[in-house]
Amino acid sequence: MSEMITADLVDLDLSAETKEAAARALAERMAALGRVTDLAGFLADVATREAQMPTGLDGGIGIPHCRSAHVTEPTLAFGRSAAGIDFGAADGPADLVFLIAAPTGADDAHLTILSALARQLMNAEFTAALRSAADTATAAALIRGDVTPQQAAAAQAEAAPPSGEAASGSAQTSPADDGAPAEAGAPDAAPTPSEAPAPKDTTGPATAGPTPEHPFRIVAVTSCPTGIAHTYMAAESLENAGREAGVELVVETQGSAGFTRLDPALIAAADGVILAHDVPVRDKDRFAGKPTVDVGVKAGINRPGELIAEIRQKAARGETTAPAAPGTPVERTGEPGESYGTKLRKWLMSGVSYMVPFVAAGGLLIAIGFALGGYKVNKAPSVMDHFVWTQTDSWAALMFQIGGVAFAFLVPVLAGYIAYGIADRPGLVPGFVGGSIALTINAGFLGGLAAGLISGAVVTAIQRVRIPQALRGIMPVVVIPLISSAVVGFLMFVVIGKPIATAQKGMTDWLSGLSGANAVLLGALLGLMMCFDLGGPVNKVAYTFATAGIAVSDPSDSAMKIMAAVMAAGMVPPLAMALATTVRGRLFTETERENGKAAWVLGASFISEGAIPFAAADPLRVIPSAMAGGALTGALSMAFGATLRAPHGGVFVVPLIGNPFLYLIAVAAGVCASTALVVALKTLRGSAPGAPGGKREKDEHGQAARAGSADREQPVAA
Repeated sequence: MSEMITADLVDLDLSAETKEAAARALAERMAALGRVTDLAGFLADVATREAQMPTGLDGGIGIPHCRSAHVTEPTLAFGRSAAGIDFGAADGPADLVFLIAAPTGADDAHLTILSALARQLMNAEFTAALRSAADTATAAALIRGDVTPQQAAAAQAEAAPPSGEAASGSAQTSPADDGAPAEAGAPDAAPTPSEAPAPKDTTGPATAGPTPEHPFRIVAVTSCPTGIAHTYMAAESLENAGREAGVELVVETQGSAGFTRLDPALIAAADGVILAHDVPVRDKDRFAGKPTVDVGVKAGINRPGELIAEIRQKAARGETTAPAAPGTPVERTGEPGESYGTKLRKWLMSGVSYMVPFVAAGGLLIAIGFALGGYKVNKAPSVMDHFVWTQTDSWAALMFQIGGVAFAFLVPVLAGYIAYGIADRPGLVPGFVGGSIALTINAGFLGGLAAGLISGAVVTAIQRVRIPQALRGIMPVVVIPLISSAVVGFLMFVVIGKPIATAQKGMTDWLSGLSGANAVLLGALLGLMMCFDLGGPVNKVAYTFATAGIAVSDPSDSAMKIMAAVMAAGMVPPLAMALATTVRGRLFTETERENGKAAWVLGASFISEGAIPFAAADPLRVIPSAMAGGALTGALSMAFGATLRAPHGGVFVVPLIGNPFLYLIAVAAGVCASTALVVALKTLRGSAPGAPGGKREKDEHGQAARAGSADREQPVAA
């Protein structure tokens, strides 16, 4: 901790009135020492983390923290506020504020030190010493661990009589000191005065457990979005409360520095499980079949005693989680009570998400093959029979044929992972088999979708059949793959395969016959879909529709036009937001202007998600504007007859585009249209709070506050 905090990073008279202003005041100290390179960017990251979950804790503590690319080294700044600052804690404002700044990719040693501080915050003597610290050097030494709270108190007592100023200093800090006894008296903070009595607390009540053999045993997991502060504070709080309650409690902290899994023997012997988390618990299935309390991480910090009491009551009543809770990835991550339609969408997106990398790799390789060898490269002989190292045509054929092999996996992977989404790993075999049959009978993507859904349903039905204990060992390896593959194969070959193949051929013929106004309307529709939810399900439907058309060795001209229109429209939203922040910066917050710089690159790379921060902050103005521009671009691309064989790449695959100049004009037209609309709509609202020329720009701290509020909806991981 010696390099993380110095006296220059301590403010014992923090005068900020809001948490945003407090973060700015402490961050400015970091910036003055060169620990933060971009103050505005760092504060935006702090605000984003704060938007995920308030960082106020019971006992008068605020711990704003984040990982940021604008931090040069792990740094901690401390401020003490006489009036208190609202950080969202249930018991009121915080008078102790710790701003923790970790660089992206911070090493484990530094994160371990930060986690040690987080644990110290659960020590009432430590926080009381900080409240009474007379100078910044003492406070920094306390936080670094150079002196203990007892040593600091003794040093202060020795200095008090001769100075004559100690009394007045004590009077000045009395409001903060009032919080110390209150915190020490809190039921959850009482057991944390020091580490010395811990053995007594652990061994003393051991005989008071539920059975004569051993005390009540609990395993717990704590985790938070950043994995720096709340994770370890919850662990410390639970451990202290466990010692007070006379239970054996072991915590697995799933933090930024990684985590060490609990010993399976500990889990097996546990009488209950406490999960205090705000991000998904990794390997949660380990705890199936145990009495479980599942809460947010702040509950683990603020009311650990209640959680321990609750888990003991559940164990006494025999309440446990299902030992084999529906064995599907989708159902494990879904919310209770989800409709079948929602689950169906997740299953389909599961297949699409695994398929997209094959589409990108195969499509780009095929496009490179065409770029190097011309449009007759698909007639080239196998490179196994003919390959000349010095001939461009041979390399073109190689790229084309590798891409063709990758494309051959598209339908099987789609079907396999739809089945996986429904039935977990047992669904993979029949899913891949059904997808391969769909290719064999020319049922294409429609056949793959049907095969995946049927495979998942068949496996789920088999898993519900009660079987003798002796056969359970061979079920996942032999019985389920055998029966499910046979059933799916029969249905695909004999029952539904031919009708699906006919439907697939009809759709292909319809696409091939598109021309004139019909093609333009289709382009506009696809453009609207691409810009509606910016990488969400509707966007993925349009993208999958386009890639399905080119996922063959010799795609039709219409299919390549559709692919071109979809990619062009998908580039519009981020590019439009980037342009809007450039030409009318006063309409956007400082954070949005920073995001606008990145949006140039994201948009040019065909990453529609680059516009999400803008859409999340102002959806009623941004999304309609983006959709209008996307529809215009899609329609123009189809009208211009632009074609594309690559499924991804943005401007970097322009050499592979048919009619590239007109294609870029279509993109530019949509970007300009979206920019004009969003600027017009935002102008009606006026300058963005915190932007140059905003109403409260004169308030030094108000800008950070309002920039933070604009960022609250940005889905950026801490």
